[in-house]
Amino acid sequence: MATTDVTRATRKSFSAVPRMRPHRWFAELGWRHLVGVIAVAYAAFPIVYVISASLADGGTLTGSNRLFSSLSPANYDALGGTMFWRWLGNTLQIAIATGIGTVLMGAAAAYAFSRFRFTGRRVGLTTLLIVQMFPQMLAFVAIFLLLISLGNVVPALGLNSKIALIAVYLGGALGVNTFLMYGFFNTVPKELDEAAKIDGATHAQTYWTIILRLVTPILAVVALLSFISTFADFIIARLVLQSERNWTVAVGLYGWVSSLLEANWGLFAAGAVITALPVLVLFLFLQKYIVGGLTAGAVKG
Repeated sequence: MATTDVTRATRKSFSAVPRMRPHRWFAELGWRHLVGVIAVAYAAFPIVYVISASLADGGTLTGSNRLFSSLSPANYDALGGTMFWRWLGNTLQIAIATGIGTVLMGAAAAYAFSRFRFTGRRVGLTTLLIVQMFPQMLAFVAIFLLLISLGNVVPALGLNSKIALIAVYLGGALGVNTFLMYGFFNTVPKELDEAAKIDGATHAQTYWTIILRLVTPILAVVALLSFISTFADFIIARLVLQSERNWTVAVGLYGWVSSLLEANWGLFAAGAVITALPVLVLFLFLQKYIVGGLTAGAVKG
């Protein structure tokens, strides 16, 4: 009987709430749904179009005006006869190494700026932020000449070397990433460091066993951003990597469509679809950290 009375009272309370009129609902909530639907359609159409082109057997984009008018795995099968999978492997190696190096370097710098007080601390933070405002591609001439000189001494750090490309990427790893991590490190109470110090822990033990575990969200965000930017980079990769066997996916796919007379857009679309999968999987895996990492990292102490 008591449960029935509660249910009836709940129904009466809901029925007593006046329904929102259509024009008021649209003015307060409906327009947001409309904007969301338009944004999703605007973002999803290019993806659907590329998938349709990858399944078309014509090898051109003009035949894909009617979405999914023909379905054929020919383009995906043709990738096996190219160097696409080698390019994808090169890209994954470079992107993973760069992502790990960026996280380690940025976290170490952010921890130092957040926990230690030393001369030039504020100037160093400002300098990192200002330097990062200039795109890395502005220095491609200097990078090219530097790698030529280094190649004469250490061939592994010269042109056409994946290690050299990783070193170039890590050279610009600091900057915004350090500033973003610095803001997140400031949200971790310094009392934890003091408590660990009382227990006999060194700075290294505190950093590796306590602090890094608490700042996992921002580490995931920086790793994701670094992975995506490295994965999609074209200019620096094309400058450093000379031979076709060492190319990344971005450079290789461009080579397929750079010639107007011999462009194979179907093969390009199939490669683009497969290339997007690693980034998509990584994004879904780290999705739970992204919002918290970006939000907390925006608060600077």
